[in-house]
Amino acid sequence: MSLQTISRNAVDSYLKLLRLPADAVARVLRPRNGRDGETTAMELALDRVEATLRDVAGSVLRDPQLREDARRRRVAANERERALELRSAAGRRSLEADDELATRAETAEQHRRDAARREQETKEQVRQQRAAESRQLAQVENRRLAAVEDDAKNAEEAIERRSRRARLEQLHTETESLDEEQEALTARREAQRLRRAASETKAARQS
Repeated sequence: MSLQTISRNAVDSYLKLLRLPADAVARVLRPRNGRDGETTAMELALDRVEATLRDVAGSVLRDPQLREDARRRRVAANERERALELRSAAGRRSLEADDELATRAETAEQHRRDAARREQETKEQVRQQRAAESRQLAQVENRRLAAVEDDAKNAEEAIERRSRRARLEQLHTETESLDEEQEALTARREAQRLRRAASETKAARQS
């Protein structure tokens, strides 16, 4: 085994040992709602630090393989960072879409409530208008019935007046007839008295 290989293995073992506590802290700080296998920002920072240390060690040890490994690790870290940014952007867009959907749902619900309120107000207006028309019709009908009752009352009073006049005229006629009969009776009695008196006078002369 060459000295470069030994040095490379030593650097690799040292860096792995050096990362153990940092990786433990990163696992503890990993969000509970994070996806399995998803790299966190802290882990990306550790990967970049490790890639830098490997690159420095490769330069010191003149080990191109170690430096190439450092380059691949930086590229991988960049790709994971890009993926993390894309997922974060997708999450933000998802949240924005959820917010927009919720806003649209709330707007639609508000429109529905407004439409229901306007419909209820229209129904109430129609009900009030019908009630007002019913009251007006009832008032007209009451006035018509009152007018009919007044006409009937006036007609009855007119009939009663004519009936009284007719009875008075009849009584007047009957009274005049009685007066005429009384006068005729009186005249007949007077004539009878005069005839008796004349007869008595005549009889007295003949005696």
